[in-house]
Amino acid sequence: MGKIKKEEIWSIPNCMCYFRILLIPVFCIVYLNAESMKDYYLAAGIVLVSTITDLFDGKVARKFNMVTELGKFIDPLADKLTHAAIALCLCARYKRMVWLVALMAVKEGFMAVMGLVNLRRGKKLDGAKWYGKVCTATLFVILGVLVLIPEISPVIADGLILGEMVVMAVVLVLYAFEFREMAK
Repeated sequence: MGKIKKEEIWSIPNCMCYFRILLIPVFCIVYLNAESMKDYYLAAGIVLVSTITDLFDGKVARKFNMVTELGKFIDPLADKLTHAAIALCLCARYKRMVWLVALMAVKEGFMAVMGLVNLRRGKKLDGAKWYGKVCTATLFVILGVLVLIPEISPVIADGLILGEMVVMAVVLVLYAFEFREMAK
């Protein structure tokens, strides 16, 4: 990342990313202290606001020519931090969520290491691949469902968690092949 201009730091899309990051502790406090369905709905509403903001920041950046190098970094960072926070909070309610969190850590660690290795070689992925976007979307949906419906059957919750683990594992393998091709 080169020198960042002041106007890039405070661009509307980047401010939307900062807002998403600021929503993380708010969500955690609301969810972990939830005592009623109203509290869980509020937590789900916070996730929904974060998701809508995520959808709009990229659209605004592209439509108004506000795409910045900082935005290319901060947007996926906000996604990862949000996913991790929600998943970690869900670990308090769903035992199998720990497995998904562990796989998320492996996948994101792999992506970070391979991204840095390739960057040092002067190569980088040309944006997120479609399967990475599918993984992100399904993860958001599953996390959202588990936040919104705290009384969901444990069997269904486990099925959702395991299903997302399959998606994430497949995506990890596909990215491994992608990085292998880049190494050639």
